[in-house]
Amino acid sequence: MKAVSTTTILPDWMSDIGDQVLFMGTFARNIFKSGFEWNELIRQCYIIGYKSIGLVGITGFILGFVMTLQSVPTMKEFGAVSFVPSMVAISVIREIGPVIIALTCSGKIASSIGAELGSMKVTEQIDAMEVSGANPIQYLVVTRIIACTLMVPLLTLLADFLALGGGFLGSNIGGHFSLILYFNKAFHSLAFTDLLPSVIKTIFFGFAIGFVGCYKGYNSGSGTESVGVAANSAVVSASLWVIVLDAIAAQLTTILAYN
Repeated sequence: MKAVSTTTILPDWMSDIGDQVLFMGTFARNIFKSGFEWNELIRQCYIIGYKSIGLVGITGFILGFVMTLQSVPTMKEFGAVSFVPSMVAISVIREIGPVIIALTCSGKIASSIGAELGSMKVTEQIDAMEVSGANPIQYLVVTRIIACTLMVPLLTLLADFLALGGGFLGSNIGGHFSLILYFNKAFHSLAFTDLLPSVIKTIFFGFAIGFVGCYKGYNSGSGTESVGVAANSAVVSASLWVIVLDAIAAQLTTILAYN
């Protein structure tokens, strides 16, 4: 009797999940191996973090500016303009800021990692590293995932601060607040319990972005068109994971807040 391959029994998405679990195990085993590439990690932190400051900063500033412009007319109707700084600070730092910045990073970082590793796969550079005795997982994958995990939270904090600056500019188009009064009201409304969950979930966002980008690029197919496919699927998958992780984090935060 002919043996039946598991690929004919399992759906493609289940097989893909299994491959990702195996890839996760390979990543975990290579973190603590000797000969860690510290120079490559620093280089990736520069590429992923420093070179994303402009895009992330503009996104955060416009986010706070637009939120304020949209909120002030409604708050005026209720005589609650003084609550605008608190509303912007809580909304941006607790929920909107981390998600928007993570989605922005998914489009920029995950796609670039997927395309870079995909092109290396197509041109057989990864195979050449294996033949030469190098560890491509440790050099290419581990460094990029750790860099994303470190840089995305820092980029989010920067964007949150610039969003408050955009909110200050938006609220002062009509001359409502001084600089000191605005930031006093914004920071007075925040608590440590608002900042901590948002920072923790951005760590998971960064890990997901780096992991998905590396997985899609490292396992891309042969042919030049597979590079574009890897970059596109990395963006879609990373964005989906950000939304799923945010939903889980919101549910956990709600449960912990009421217990």
